[in-house]
Amino acid sequence: MVSSAKPTHCVMIAGASGLVGSHTLDQLLRHAAIDQVIALTRFPLKVQHDKLSEVISPVLDTKDGVKAAITIQLGIIALGTTLKQAGSKSALELVDYTLVCQVAQRMKEAGVTRLAVVSSYGASPNSMSHYLRCKGRAEQTISQMGFEQVIFVRPGPLLGKRKEIRASELWLQRFMTFGRYLMLGELKNFIPISAKDVAAVMIDGLLNDQHAPVTCLNSQAMCRVLTKTDKSL
Repeated sequence: MVSSAKPTHCVMIAGASGLVGSHTLDQLLRHAAIDQVIALTRFPLKVQHDKLSEVISPVLDTKDGVKAAITIQLGIIALGTTLKQAGSKSALELVDYTLVCQVAQRMKEAGVTRLAVVSSYGASPNSMSHYLRCKGRAEQTISQMGFEQVIFVRPGPLLGKRKEIRASELWLQRFMTFGRYLMLGELKNFIPISAKDVAAVMIDGLLNDQHAPVTCLNSQAMCRVLTKTDKSL
């Protein structure tokens, strides 16, 4: 007799307190195909749910609390900082490159086979921008770790309520109220995208094994995914 029960998954997420990460956590907890969510976090989250368990580690080490009996298939990394928050280029690199790559490797060692990572539009190891260069190097390193599937989402400006307002994003959001109709081609990727839509694309991608081993999705590509799958929330 063939079971009609839908498959369920266990997901590990790092960065659940940030803008994209908080929306991702909320959607994971409400998703019918997700039966367990493990949040890898430095501090306790202000969220309580039957599906949610926390691994609290100052260095985000999965060994600080993940039970060996738990099978984790899916991982999401929504870590990141800004030069203003970090205080220096070297401190930014420690988060956006070193920590992101360390967490990816730890997730792989914990059993994760399919991973989604929040990157940035313009990410490239050869970028003139230190921020985008760190993002690009992280993509390059994680792509070589041997995951069955990695999805890098590369949003431009994000819509959503941050704990700390970013003046550059606020200015661009205001400009786009009228200027978005002037954006053509690649410039469309600078049209702000909702953080909750970025979260929806990552979750949909992890649950869909039809993606290539390494996939990069900019804002326009994410909008097409949302339109095709009708996942926009």
